[in-house]
Amino acid sequence: MDNGRILLVDDDTALLQALSQLVSLRMTTVQVDTSDSALQALELIKAQDYDAIVSDIKMPGMDGLTLLSRIQQVRPETPTLLITGHGEHDLAVQALRGGAYDFIQKPIDRDYVVASLHRAIQTHQMRRQLAEQRRALEQYARSLEEMVQARTRELVEAMAAKDVFLAVASHELKTPLTVLKGFGQLLHRRLEQERSAHLEYLVKMEQATGRMELLADDLLNTSLVETDIFVLHRRPCDLVALCQHVLREYMAEPDRRILLDTPAEPIEVEVDAERISQVLLNLLSNARKYSSKEAPITVRLERQDQHCRISMQDRGVGIPAEQLQTGSSSGVGLGLYIVQKIVERHGGHVSVESRVGEGSIFSVCFPLTPASVAASMEQAASSELESSIRETEGT
Repeated sequence: MDNGRILLVDDDTALLQALSQLVSLRMTTVQVDTSDSALQALELIKAQDYDAIVSDIKMPGMDGLTLLSRIQQVRPETPTLLITGHGEHDLAVQALRGGAYDFIQKPIDRDYVVASLHRAIQTHQMRRQLAEQRRALEQYARSLEEMVQARTRELVEAMAAKDVFLAVASHELKTPLTVLKGFGQLLHRRLEQERSAHLEYLVKMEQATGRMELLADDLLNTSLVETDIFVLHRRPCDLVALCQHVLREYMAEPDRRILLDTPAEPIEVEVDAERISQVLLNLLSNARKYSSKEAPITVRLERQDQHCRISMQDRGVGIPAEQLQTGSSSGVGLGLYIVQKIVERHGGHVSVESRVGEGSIFSVCFPLTPASVAASMEQAASSELESSIRETEGT
């Protein structure tokens, strides 16, 4: 590592020559420059990044301490060794306080000079390597940051393009579907009046059209749910009444059993009723899709401490355990993705329990309003008091 370059500075030409010969003989790979004045040395230092500098402390004009001070300004990382006379301890201390790497006392100990120069050169070269590595790392960090920013911009643009595509696709799908649905209703009434045998085929077409309409709505909601456009309009709401209202129509269907289990008392929450209705319908659509008509679907609403829980249980095909563990959404569709986003926007969460061949339970939890929490605690306390009274009367 000693393939370096040093500068020797001394107004005593004999000592300067002797030091130069010493370094050349004992440190053969080191290049030696010399100067007989501090002013000339300073110009050389400005032009060349030396690995070490050796200077006499006492020189006419600019002395070694002044030169040291100037070196600290121009080349602060370059080790500087100062030569002091015998007994000049105060100057040696002053030199070290001024930033000198080491001091060399006269008469000069050749072994000490060589050893000290070795250490100084190695120190400077290590500092230089560290500085180069730091610069390289900083450059790499800047390049990496620029790359991340570029990729982020590309991702944002891609997401925006995706949202635009989904919105346009949803609109373009809904327009012909609306026309198809309207003509289907007219044809339905006509075939119904004629008691046509083809009515059952029209009903299947209408059902398929309805599914396509829901898909178009899901596409639009997917494009909006991650944006500021998707705004919740929260209002105090009785979740029991909301569930009964949303599911009443489906519970009346003769070909599908839907069981609704709710508490007798209201459950007050502060939610966007329209979006929670969408959550219920998407969960119900998912349960109907993956279970047979003969299998009942159970919707249960209950309090849980400071939260309420809506669970939708089907007895369908179920979800393999590996898909539950990895969070795979294969086959789940857009509906449950929208459910998750709506529930998270309400400060809640979605969970799922499932067994293959036995069915699934999808649950959503919402925080209760403070008034509802207080009512729940009061009811629990009242129930506990009544139970204590009955036990006392029984004894």
